[in-house]
Amino acid sequence: MPNERRYVIRLGCPDRTGIVARISGFLADAGGWIVEAAYHTDPETNWFFTRQVVRADSLPFEVDELRERFGRVARELSPAADWSVTDMGVRRRVVILVSKEGHCLYDLLGRVHSGELDVDVRAVVGNHADLASITRAHGIPFHHVAFPAADPEGKAAAFAQLRQLVDASTPDAIVLARFMQVLPAELCADWTGRAINIHHSFLPSFVGARPYHQAHKRGVKLIGATSHYVTAELDQGPIIEQDVIRVGHADSVADMVRKGRDIEKVVLARGLRAHLEGRILVHGNKTVVL
Repeated sequence: MPNERRYVIRLGCPDRTGIVARISGFLADAGGWIVEAAYHTDPETNWFFTRQVVRADSLPFEVDELRERFGRVARELSPAADWSVTDMGVRRRVVILVSKEGHCLYDLLGRVHSGELDVDVRAVVGNHADLASITRAHGIPFHHVAFPAADPEGKAAAFAQLRQLVDASTPDAIVLARFMQVLPAELCADWTGRAINIHHSFLPSFVGARPYHQAHKRGVKLIGATSHYVTAELDQGPIIEQDVIRVGHADSVADMVRKGRDIEKVVLARGLRAHLEGRILVHGNKTVVL
């Protein structure tokens, strides 16, 4: 990110004439210096999307007043407007959920350590303790929460403990870095728009468990990974980022798993960055990434 402090303004609302003029006029009247602007209209839903980045030092007021003032503009444009104002000078808080496989966690921690991903990883929570040492080696707290397989009451208690640990950090993003537990509907609802999953398949193909095995049986020539927001419907949340890699008839399931891990890491990192930079606007079950 550039050195100067910036505010990100996002808006989604029904499209009509004059939206861009109203927003730019509002910012110009306040002295706002727009350094980045993106727009999109979905012709099927007639829904307008925009992301504006403004230099904070160009405005005569702080972010709370900007929210109050822009909120009035958004409501004037449409009572149905979905909008936000984010101060990018405030470091984003992240909690990572893991199981046994560590490739996504290793990648994220490496990006944080190198400064490529400037976030505050408040904690890593695992339903196994396998990744505790690498987490603590990076100076990050690790919490182990056991999920008993055949004990519904015990599992409910584990999810309650997980909720408490995550919510204590008030995270901007909850990253399911190959966390092999299905979140209950109430957690999905409470973490809407913040819980990001990496699915080791190019959704909507091969949802659920063992997608590489499913892909191998179908003899596919491309495998991929999908970063998406978590919803109560398994692997059906709004898609943020995807990528693929070519495979062949000679590749075993193990080969596909090995190749797929490379794609999973990149796709998860891209999706998390887009989320933290306020580039994603969600409408229904689709995303617009600006």
